[in-house]
Amino acid sequence: HIEVKDAKGYENYKRASSLPLSRYGAKFLVRGGPQEILEGSSKARTVLIEFPDLRAAQLCYQSQEYQKAQAIRINYSVADLVIVEGY
Repeated sequence: HIEVKDAKGYENYKRASSLPLSRYGAKFLVRGGPQEILEGSSKARTVLIEFPDLRAAQLCYQSQEYQKAQAIRINYSVADLVIVEGY
């Protein structure tokens, strides 16, 4: 879940993160769009990314390339980022 504070600056993150996400097999299932919060709270933007497996997601996040992108992202947004093993 992401709250984008600067949409123009956030585009820099999207460009920087595209290579590591692609390298680790990321597939966007949800990338923003309208949402309805029925209970609790959330941020304005929801992004759901599928990876081939849990380890690929972890390696992507830990990669030097993604960490550079993440350093850009934190300047333009506030996020809750969770890696969850699927079934």
